Amino acid sequence: MKVKELAVAAAVNPDTVRFYTREGLLNPSRNPDNNYQQFDTDDLRRLRFARKARQLGFSLPEIRAILDQADDHHSPCPMVREVFEQRLAEVVREIEELQQLRQRMTSALRAWQTMPDGTPDGHTICRLIENWDDESIQLNGKE
Repeated sequence: MKVKELAVAAAVNPDTVRFYTREGLLNPSRNPDNNYQQFDTDDLRRLRFARKARQLGFSLPEIRAILDQADDHHSPCPMVREVFEQRLAEVVREIEELQQLRQRMTSALRAWQTMPDGTPDGHTICRLIENWDDESIQLNGKE
């Protein structure tokens, strides 16, 4: 298969094929007649795998490590579980932080609806922000 044929078979664009080839995740051979890259079913399997792994949040180095272990005939599954558990914990933490940010933003916007606009006077920049007080930050001892 050529780049475009592999891209169609994997439901990606040709640039994705080229990217994963440059990164060493795909190992095409060269057609001796025209020097075009030739991909096989193993490349298609690896490309589909990389695409699914990316959709699950795995980084390129992590995908490379998974493929390397598989290429060495070692199960990458224990590593996959460990990385995934860590990543899931990070995502949960990020969601919590974003929910707290949403609450602060909602609170600030609600307070700002009744506050007058101010003009910077050398002592203030934006009164909306400077006069905003979030009790939850003070109660949690953050910032």
